[in-house]
Amino acid sequence: MTQSTGRLPSWLPFANRVVRLMSRLGLPLGTVRVLIVPGRRSGEPRPTPVSPLTVHGRRYVVSALPQSDWARNIRAAGRGELAAGRRRTPVTLTEVTDLAEARAVLRAFPREVPGGVTFYVRLGLVDKADPGQFEAIADRVAVFRID
Repeated sequence: MTQSTGRLPSWLPFANRVVRLMSRLGLPLGTVRVLIVPGRRSGEPRPTPVSPLTVHGRRYVVSALPQSDWARNIRAAGRGELAAGRRRTPVTLTEVTDLAEARAVLRAFPREVPGGVTFYVRLGLVDKADPGQFEAIADRVAVFRID
């Protein structure tokens, strides 16, 4: 692996706030959507920018940090809303436990979500946008199917 900080960039919380604001205003954000999930303790809506990807006709989101708050909230709630601009769609979220399915999703990630590759490199999970490297980390990240 290349040398990395092992952390997400310090500007990410600010950027996430900007993305959430742009979404509320109905501005296009490319592949980025806002996933709104009830907090596991408070029950309050917790919005998080995500980039869903489609593999074999099914949609997924991936968390490089499987113990992040948003991943833990998904596990607790199993449901939420996916916002694209001002439109919100209720969704069910199921963690993928089948390693073969998770590998297929991760293999597609660098092609489907090229803007997300940098975060995986920064965390030291991969060196570059190589599908094989992404496939190899399927057991170290959280993959959620969107239904």
